Amino acid sequence: MMFEHTWHFFVRGQPVTQGSMRAFVVKGRPIITSANKNLKDWRTLVALQAQTEATMECPLDGPISMALEFYMPRPKSLKKGVSYPIKARSGDIDKLARAVLDALTSIFYKDDSQVVDLSVNKYWAMTGDDSQPPGVFVEITG
Repeated sequence: MMFEHTWHFFVRGQPVTQGSMRAFVVKGRPIITSANKNLKDWRTLVALQAQTEATMECPLDGPISMALEFYMPRPKSLKKGVSYPIKARSGDIDKLARAVLDALTSIFYKDDSQVVDLSVNKYWAMTGDDSQPPGVFVEITG
């Protein structure tokens, strides 16, 4: 697999999961929507940041390698020695990744099925001198 270009960018904000869907009927027509009301805003934020980084080569046709590092807001009640967000309210790592992959479709690649290598990590955001705000660091190679 030959990769030619690499892009890096950080999207600042509260990472939001994508996954659970909600269905209902309006005037006899089924409507399917995300159960997470903040998903649309998060995906828009990711897409806007991605558009500032994309180049003339995008969207790419070939295989894509991607690394995602999520930084989740750290609860004030959490002990300082706890490094990894493993509680349910921090979000499932696969659902966090799915929201970002879908947001980048038609910007960096034509379809997220082109992603053949995916590395995803989740950490607590840090405050103070070692500041790391909530958000996601994205590295795309294609």
